[in-house]
Amino acid sequence: MATIRDVARESSVSIATVSRVFNNSPLVSDGTRERVRVAAERLGYWPNGIARSLITNRTHAIGVLLPDLHGEFFSELIHGIDQAARERGLHLLVARATSTAAELTAALRSMRGRVDALIIMAPDREASAVLREHANQVPMVLLNCDVSVPGADCVSVDNHAGARAIVRHLLAAGHRRIAIITGPLHNGDAGQRLEGYRDAMREAGLSAEGLSGEGRAGEGLEFAGDFTEPSGYVAARRVLDHVPRPTAVFVANDHMAIGVLGALQDAGVDVPKDVAVVGFDDIPMARYLTPPLTTVHVDIFRMGQRAMGLLLERVVECGPLEPRKELLHTTLVVRGSCGAQMPVDGETPEPWNRSRAAGSTRR
Repeated sequence: MATIRDVARESSVSIATVSRVFNNSPLVSDGTRERVRVAAERLGYWPNGIARSLITNRTHAIGVLLPDLHGEFFSELIHGIDQAARERGLHLLVARATSTAAELTAALRSMRGRVDALIIMAPDREASAVLREHANQVPMVLLNCDVSVPGADCVSVDNHAGARAIVRHLLAAGHRRIAIITGPLHNGDAGQRLEGYRDAMREAGLSAEGLSGEGRAGEGLEFAGDFTEPSGYVAARRVLDHVPRPTAVFVANDHMAIGVLGALQDAGVDVPKDVAVVGFDDIPMARYLTPPLTTVHVDIFRMGQRAMGLLLERVVECGPLEPRKELLHTTLVVRGSCGAQMPVDGETPEPWNRSRAAGSTRR
């Protein structure tokens, strides 16, 4: 079995230089780094991870705590985090942790000593106290967290602007009875998207506040969901029972929109002719639905990459001490489900033409 001495001899450098290469030290030139890695690969050498951890007091692993691991959104997010981690020779320890205080505390304790840093998505407001309690124990980057945690960097989506933009698009298309199917109201993302919807409606001189009752029609145009496909299906049935029926529905994420489209299809309701449907997130599946889903594009992969980038700047490169907050902007993606094409500024959207909607348009 090859040793570090063999690699040093093969690449004509010192043992210390080989060690620096495998610890990602910035003190090694790119040419030397490449020569050492080629020699190590040729000899079949790789440093003992446990021994290296004992020497450097680092695990070379990053913990990722997410409220769920199911679905395209989280798959794309993990993909972005993992790619950025692999580029630096790091590995991920991924776990599901809902944002209830007890489960989040247990997950954080289970990661202690196993990871060098954490990326955490905990959008539920109940999580804030737990995150503050653990903020000084390990470097962390928060995703879509609307609370301030001392020392933690944060990457968030501009939920409010995205929701406001897509509702304004429906308003410009002539809709006035626009319902919303919300996410869970204890969730920060859901709350911001609801406020964006309300602000757009108020600007148009419309008011839609007040959740409709569970399982029955109400005067309000706000219907509760929980970000899952089944909740979208159930909420859509309530929307159909509303009198007068809404002509458009803003669904607070694409997973629920899938359920909404299924419910409308089962009820024989044509989308977009009878009811326009729009979503939020632009998960990869959105463009392949029938009809393709108009939605708010979030660069989910980039969010994961950027979270890892901030973490590496702080942990590996000794970045700035002050916590940083980055806001990811959103883009309106107009497809067939809204019944209108993307308007030029100041113009009314044209009705959707099926013959021109074979693909998606991102502007």
